[in-house]
Amino acid sequence: MGTDHEWRVRPETQADRAAVYALNAAAFDTPMEAELVDALRADADAWIDGLSYVAETPEGTPAAYALITRCLVDDEPALVLAPVATLPKYQRQGAGHAVIEAVVEAARARGQERLLTVLGHPKYYPRFGFTPASGFGVRPGFDVPDEAMMAMVFEGEGPVPSGTIRYPAAFGV
Repeated sequence: MGTDHEWRVRPETQADRAAVYALNAAAFDTPMEAELVDALRADADAWIDGLSYVAETPEGTPAAYALITRCLVDDEPALVLAPVATLPKYQRQGAGHAVIEAVVEAARARGQERLLTVLGHPKYYPRFGFTPASGFGVRPGFDVPDEAMMAMVFEGEGPVPSGTIRYPAAFGV
């Protein structure tokens, strides 16, 4: 990977909230993702404490952010990785990669949900172990290219859910 240095990655704290909002607002064309994070925080069915991560700048402020929340696949609990954001000046330096790896590992370590989904760039997310969700019998409730809707399965007990992804209301889909 083209990392300039090792990124310190950690769970988001209450003190990071304003910086995380600003980071998401700066990384995207509109503040929609920043508002999505705030709306997900307020959704007790979706929010999972400990699955909101930042990669820090050398000064200790958030440079990149990744969030995993609960969704449903048909009626079974699953997870969704979104949003993922990196401040423009830190993009392509490994911060996003580091924060995704850390939050995915935290979700895996919870040992609860078996399936993690992501709607994202099909050339970026496979490096983390994501493959087309259709291979697991999982699909979104809206039209997207098959290769952009991806998933990974965590080891564990019980069946891996299949069916239609039902996102938290904050996603608006």
